[in-house]
Amino acid sequence: MTPNPEPRADTAIHSPQPVLVWDAPVRVFHWLMVLCFAGAWITSEADDWRLLHVTLGYTLGGLVAFRLLWGVVGTRHARFASFVRGPGAVRGYLMSMLRGQPEHHTGHNPAGALAIVALLALGAVMAGSGWAKSSDLGGDWMEDLHEGAAVLMLLVVGVHLAGVVAGSLAHRENLVRAMFNGRKLGSPAEAIARAWRAVAVILLLAVLGFWWLQWQAAPSGLLPGVQAEDGEGERGGKGRRGRDRDRDDDD
Repeated sequence: MTPNPEPRADTAIHSPQPVLVWDAPVRVFHWLMVLCFAGAWITSEADDWRLLHVTLGYTLGGLVAFRLLWGVVGTRHARFASFVRGPGAVRGYLMSMLRGQPEHHTGHNPAGALAIVALLALGAVMAGSGWAKSSDLGGDWMEDLHEGAAVLMLLVVGVHLAGVVAGSLAHRENLVRAMFNGRKLGSPAEAIARAWRAVAVILLLAVLGFWWLQWQAAPSGLLPGVQAEDGEGERGGKGRRGRDRDRDDDD
């Protein structure tokens, strides 16, 4: 009987293994966007947390702008050109999932890419309509657009989460963990060379700095747990500094 042949060296080289796919800016963007949308949704009907809702909405808009830029100049798998495909590719991927023979994509698969594009577009609409609404532009239809975009985004998030679970099971890899450590199954040739952590740190510091400025500039009527005095708030009030000046004048 002929013994089993030894595995070829090139088979071992090209077999899927955990490689760095998602750079640090993509991962930080992803989790900040999750935080901003979840926080904005939770605080949307709470008047006491209006400042937080507005701040998270503006942050979401800034994150979308960053992701659009990084989708052009970022690393290999972050660029839109590497994963955005047409309807035929999306249909082909979904059919492969139904057949139980899913196509493996080291970066985003075509269906996931469609969800990402939708989330970015809806995030931009939410941020823009929220700004217009707070600036008294557009009237009731702008408010309807803002709320409709939020509901639609929630639905897309649900579909996206279902796709992540299905993809994790089909490909036998933890896609949620990959968005933490940046590693997915692939060949070494498909790995990115750098994580670009400095860009991720700058992004995070920019967000935290914006939050700090929003808090410092907040009128008292918008701060949680602090009530405006005598009806004074964001629109009709003098704010904390104005009241302090009035007290000084009275003295």
